[in-house]
Amino acid sequence: MTASTPGASTPVPQTIIEQLRSAVASGHQRRLDELTELVAIPSIAWEGLDPAHVENSAKAVADLLRTAGLEDVQLLNAPTEEGGQGRTAVVARRAAAPGMPTVLMYAHHDVQPIGDEALWDTPPFVATRVGDRLFGRGAADDKAGIMVHVGALRAISEVAAAEGLGLTYFIEGEEEAGSPSFRNFLEKYQELLRADVIIVADSGNWKIGVPALTTSLRGMTAGEFEVRVLDHAVHSGMYGGPILDAPTLAARLVATLHDAEGNVAVEGLLQREVSELEYPEDTLRADAGILDGVRLAGTGPVADRLWNKPAISLIGLDVTSVALSSNTIAPVCRGKVSVRVAPGQSAADAACAMEEHFAKQDLFGAQISYRTVEAGSSFSTDLNGTAAQAELWALSEAFGEHAVPMGIGGSIPFIADLKELFPEAQILITGVEDPDSRAHSANESLHIGDFDKAVLAEALLLARLAAEARA
Repeated sequence: MTASTPGASTPVPQTIIEQLRSAVASGHQRRLDELTELVAIPSIAWEGLDPAHVENSAKAVADLLRTAGLEDVQLLNAPTEEGGQGRTAVVARRAAAPGMPTVLMYAHHDVQPIGDEALWDTPPFVATRVGDRLFGRGAADDKAGIMVHVGALRAISEVAAAEGLGLTYFIEGEEEAGSPSFRNFLEKYQELLRADVIIVADSGNWKIGVPALTTSLRGMTAGEFEVRVLDHAVHSGMYGGPILDAPTLAARLVATLHDAEGNVAVEGLLQREVSELEYPEDTLRADAGILDGVRLAGTGPVADRLWNKPAISLIGLDVTSVALSSNTIAPVCRGKVSVRVAPGQSAADAACAMEEHFAKQDLFGAQISYRTVEAGSSFSTDLNGTAAQAELWALSEAFGEHAVPMGIGGSIPFIADLKELFPEAQILITGVEDPDSRAHSANESLHIGDFDKAVLAEALLLARLAAEARA
């Protein structure tokens, strides 16, 4: 079964489509075996952890790209913004024939820490198949993205389906650590990475069996605040009553960020309701594991609340633990908030709105400070672009279901750097995750059937881009 989408008319012959299906199917077990080997490498790029694992991961990826037929494969790095050395990335290339475009494929080979291992049902760094899913840290985010690129490259090479198309593979080694050297890397190797189309394989699909092209990302900013009421702790019995402790005032401060219905209440943060896609509440409750009786926050369509409106979360709070608590009034409390910014608003403007909000709060005269510590821009795709139309066709053809243009509530800050340094490139955000993948959490997993379809979709996309360029 195939499903048509806008742009379904294609110069890719049906014989080539079927040959690509066969090539992808024949490579199924090899891809799973190679993904298993990648998952076994604990390539966590966080400071303080052994960098040798990330280096070994980069070398393994380089070997995969060489076995897929690329000869120009390099291990590269660049300095971080703080002057340190960035983690190793892999860049592999096949030059474009005269008059043909170049496509850059991005993924990352580093992974998140595992957290509490007791929460895992299987060993985190042993890829374990359970039914139709493969469990393990990085099995979905984003070592599966690497294998989508490798698998698609093998398929188009076997079928000779994208001859002349320039191909560049950029597999980063520190995305989960915040990409501290990303901007410097792009500037240092700008000519090496220059492309007409950029495919970022680090997102997900609408649900199992239904593919999606990520068409919008919220931007983000984050800030740290402090509430101070005393110059030292005092006895809660001797002084309690006229003096409110700093954590209580911090709670009142955080409460100013939302109204009674749970809508963001910070003046100056853009609110939008533009989504045409319905996201049923019961689907959200199941996807997120919302407990029975917990009501959703905010108003308006669920899809807009997730993708097109701002969101503010308290992600850290420094207070005395229950185990160490004593009968004292805490003099100071610190916290951190993460803000997701609606597409269309700059992260800088959102950060200013947050700073102004905290500056005008008066809680019994307590000293309140706030400083922005992070900011990243939003993203939106032109669905009328030739690459987006080709991708919607390829996804629908591979999955046998209409591809969904969907937003993502999260942020990929480095997309802004790609847009700035390669302004003419069309950027496509795809991926293999689904609502059950639990990326960044315990029991991360990959749906194996959708993994195969994602490989086929990328092979079809590359074949179509090459055919259109030759037409």
